[in-house]
Amino acid sequence: MAFAGTTQKCMACDKTVYLVDRLTADNRVYHKACFRCHHCKGTLKKPAVNKASSMFGGTREKCLGCQNTVYPTEKVSVNGTAYHKSCFKCSHGGCVISPSNYIAHEGRLYCKHHHTQLIKEKGNLSQLEGDNNKNK
Repeated sequence: MAFAGTTQKCMACDKTVYLVDRLTADNRVYHKACFRCHHCKGTLKKPAVNKASSMFGGTREKCLGCQNTVYPTEKVSVNGTAYHKSCFKCSHGGCVISPSNYIAHEGRLYCKHHHTQLIKEKGNLSQLEGDNNKNK
């Protein structure tokens, strides 16, 4: 019994690609033998970097905490703002916070514990940072 039922065509030779000979790169289907370097025409094996390069390549997102590039594997995103996991911490105590357990005030991040503590000490939100916020 022959293997049938596929309608996928190779991007290089336009012939039917069967499951046992299928290679996918950038959502395009190739025969393993047709997946070649454009420069030297040598046969390529699908490297693991194809998926990884889409995760790491081309990002221009900068961490709000340190202003360095944030890659998807180390990214914490809150309200459209990117942070490194290591930069997403309480600005008062430096403790680790999570997107579900933080409070932001005037561009600074706080854990709920330190935020509550500062409110009790300072009296209100406008005095959290002391004299720095009097002119705001």
